[in-house]
Amino acid sequence: MSRIGRLPVVVPETVQVTVLGSDVTIKGPKGEMHRAFSPRIHVAHDKDARQIIVTRENDEPTARALHGTTRALIQNMVTGVSTGFTITLEIDGVGYRAEMDGETLVLNLGFSHPVRIEPAAGVSFETDTKTRQIRVMGYDREVLGQIAADIRKLRPPEPYLGKGIHYLGERIRRKAGKAGKGKGAKK
Repeated sequence: MSRIGRLPVVVPETVQVTVLGSDVTIKGPKGEMHRAFSPRIHVAHDKDARQIIVTRENDEPTARALHGTTRALIQNMVTGVSTGFTITLEIDGVGYRAEMDGETLVLNLGFSHPVRIEPAAGVSFETDTKTRQIRVMGYDREVLGQIAADIRKLRPPEPYLGKGIHYLGERIRRKAGKAGKGKGAKK
């Protein structure tokens, strides 16, 4: 039995759950999410205990693989519509900056033009000029992760000076530069 899959998903008071076969719809204060899961996985909503229980029909490898994944996706849906998710990115580099123009994120990353990013439905941006951080907020964890990855891909951190956009707390592998005429040069 999957250690993750067998755990019940606790549903807060502010969240409404509808289960129709393998289709799950979850509504909360932040938004509404709908997802269809594999028919090999059974999803049951216990209204009295306010929890969702995920079981599998057999021990085939594909059903076992889907068991924990389905439970984790349902947990992310419940957490997203109740409290939401935030991904923080940091900008390092001289002249690199992020600012807001209404709802649009405007990035100056050393290109000949500023890069403008429109938020997707249910996603919002926040910038902090002092700490040079960008916060991507929303209720769908998959969409947030993709948007944050797309922003990071515009100017990924380079290994020599560490300039670029990276996740908060991400460790950048640094390389040593050329030896030149200084300490490491041969005579």
